[in-house]
Amino acid sequence: MSIKENGFLTIGELEGAGQYPSKERLAKGPMAVVECIQEIPCNPCEEACKFKAIEVGQPITNLPKIHEDKCMGCGVCVAQCPGLAIFIVDKSYSKDYGTVAFPYEYYPLPETDEEAEAVDRRGQVLCSGKVVKVQNPKSFDRTPVITLEVPIEYAERIRGMKRKGVSL
Repeated sequence: MSIKENGFLTIGELEGAGQYPSKERLAKGPMAVVECIQEIPCNPCEEACKFKAIEVGQPITNLPKIHEDKCMGCGVCVAQCPGLAIFIVDKSYSKDYGTVAFPYEYYPLPETDEEAEAVDRRGQVLCSGKVVKVQNPKSFDRTPVITLEVPIEYAERIRGMKRKGVSL
């Protein structure tokens, strides 16, 4: 299956395009995962990264590449991506839990320690999660970034959340 057939990217498709970090790097700490497959003129992620971990280069339609050795997992790129296609995955958070940071464009914003349903790329609930961080500084240009704690076996698959008891 491909994105054209199922409407979302798979990890296998991202790996095949050279867009997915190695398992070894993901185990070491927070890491940006760029799920951008559109060859369009765009490079805010490259410009936002003070560590020079994201490279688009020339032409500006190149897909962004992550330099695993330079990425600190700071998450500045997440809020700067107009396509909402960057996530921070941390599989070193604890023995049993990982975290996933993602852009969140709904209000009201969740609160730290709020329980939520963690969803995959299709919007399907995979597990329960807990909000561990809500970031919304001015520099994020009104794109809050939520960090969700999830069981470690789901950390690479979670890409968003459904709030319990909140209708949007």
